[in-house]
Amino acid sequence: MLKPRDNWTWYFDDTENHLMLDLGDNMLFKTNLPRKLLVDYAVGTNVFCVDDATSFQTFKESLTHLDLSEPRQAELALYCVAAKRFHKPVQPKSWFFSEGQGSPCRLHEGNLVNLSNEFGKGLFIILEVGENVCLITPVELEGFTLREGKVLAFGEPIKVMHDRIGETYHAIMDVPVALVG
Repeated sequence: MLKPRDNWTWYFDDTENHLMLDLGDNMLFKTNLPRKLLVDYAVGTNVFCVDDATSFQTFKESLTHLDLSEPRQAELALYCVAAKRFHKPVQPKSWFFSEGQGSPCRLHEGNLVNLSNEFGKGLFIILEVGENVCLITPVELEGFTLREGKVLAFGEPIKVMHDRIGETYHAIMDVPVALVG
């Protein structure tokens, strides 16, 4: 299981044209964020800070009960941390989604939520909650079809208005229960 360490470092790789995470021990993680999607300070070197580690843990815990392998969960959690910290501010692209059927009460980082459109329904994780918008990303490996010929890939962030978010996903878990008499 991948656990954050104090020697992890974010940096921008000019050759790859993507944000990278040096995990130490000659291991590198290539994020899904190219230069055009990054804030300016992401181009330098940045430590994997306590806030990053906290977010990583939050995202990882939210993904635990999904049908994703442990390496895919770690990959997605790192994509989420990178997008939360380094993704350039963008306008919402809510037009790709139908209005939500539920009325989400309190939205939090790490919540799993359903969004839909004419092409189907998808499960997303909330990376960041704003006053009226959320930065989210699909958690399903096949991504989410936004329109004919355009798919939002696994782990690719998009910003949407709160009114597009449907019900919050609740995993069904087997929890041992002790009956006391």
